[in-house]
Amino acid sequence: MTFERHHIHTLRQRLDESPTFMVVIAGPRQIGKSTLVRQVLAGRPASFVAVDQPLPELVDPFTGSRVGVGLSAQIIPGAQPTTEWLVNQWIQARTKARALPEGQQYVLAIDEIQKIPRWSEVVKGLWDADRAETLAMHVILLGSSPWLMQKGLTESLAGRYEAIRMTHWSYSEMQAAFDFSLDEYFYFGGYPGSAGLIRDERRWREYVRGALIHPNIEKDILQMTRVDKPALLKTLFELGCAYSGQIISYTKLQGQLQDAGNTVTLAHYLDLLSQAGLLTGLSKYAIQKHRQRASSPKLNALNTALISAQGGYSFTDARNDRTYWGRLVESAVGAHLCNTASDSCLVQYWRESPDEVDFVLSNGRKLVALEVKSGTGFATPKGLKVFTEKFSTARPLIVGEGGIPLAEFMSRPAEDWLE
Repeated sequence: MTFERHHIHTLRQRLDESPTFMVVIAGPRQIGKSTLVRQVLAGRPASFVAVDQPLPELVDPFTGSRVGVGLSAQIIPGAQPTTEWLVNQWIQARTKARALPEGQQYVLAIDEIQKIPRWSEVVKGLWDADRAETLAMHVILLGSSPWLMQKGLTESLAGRYEAIRMTHWSYSEMQAAFDFSLDEYFYFGGYPGSAGLIRDERRWREYVRGALIHPNIEKDILQMTRVDKPALLKTLFELGCAYSGQIISYTKLQGQLQDAGNTVTLAHYLDLLSQAGLLTGLSKYAIQKHRQRASSPKLNALNTALISAQGGYSFTDARNDRTYWGRLVESAVGAHLCNTASDSCLVQYWRESPDEVDFVLSNGRKLVALEVKSGTGFATPKGLKVFTEKFSTARPLIVGEGGIPLAEFMSRPAEDWLE
């Protein structure tokens, strides 16, 4: 039986309603967005078209030149979709929707929509025309470039869509679908496509680097937005994964990178990596907003597979090195918090030398301070005590040894700990 992520229930509910809003499904590469939509569309009148696949072009079989409708179709490798292609796909779906018996609804799903120039303007016009006609056709838009998706949605489609945001697979999902142990999840992370390769670690690393990391950076970032120093962005990603779980100033990062530019450039590139679901920089918790913005980032990979695939440790070696394993566990906890936090839940850290708190959760009303303990020796962290004395409303939590078991913590979303 195919595993179903929890988002599937939301999507089914939306498609069972009358088409009032478009459905937008966004998230990083290789987390099951297309699979989820195909699962829901099974048995429904629907079309699923992928923008990033080679397109059929009409070609004169004698001259090889492009021609109009009426001659045989031939696949042209590398052909890029255009707004004309998008309109054509939409018109074909409309025809099928109008042919359905009364009471049935058609679904048009378009994958990697952000790769079409001016897609949001075209979609706005087509969708508004459908609503004026009260056409019984749902539209699903999928994309793995969140910043381009968001740009188009806010510029042209405000008020016309509902979003379903998907993130990396959680420990509970990887355990249920692939029988991952907690330690395996900490090391191999939450990419479903690589789960079957973990018994061959060399092959697993090559897959993660070649099929996940490279396309994320080369296709979803460098081809989709302006990056003046692509080598710097790649090096920042590699360095950020190596330093995941650590607080590092932009000035120190400059010293580690060649041709680093200024701190504004580094902050921008880190934001691009974060929106792509690769690497984020947590800000420091502070009452004053300007102190949060001026703080050094705490780097955190958003999937620990990105750390392990580039590190020099095997699974066995990683578990035997308590210092390295502790950083990996803390990174996994940080990734879990970032991936499961809603827009109203802020994930940060806190430090006032020499005291530090690993993670701080807040939602404007409640405040939780988290300390991760992966070792066997337990002592109450001093940072938690100092933090709760400074912020009297804060609730301290220890995750791991002497506190909430790691398996339990990794099975619940960030908001649960604010209740």
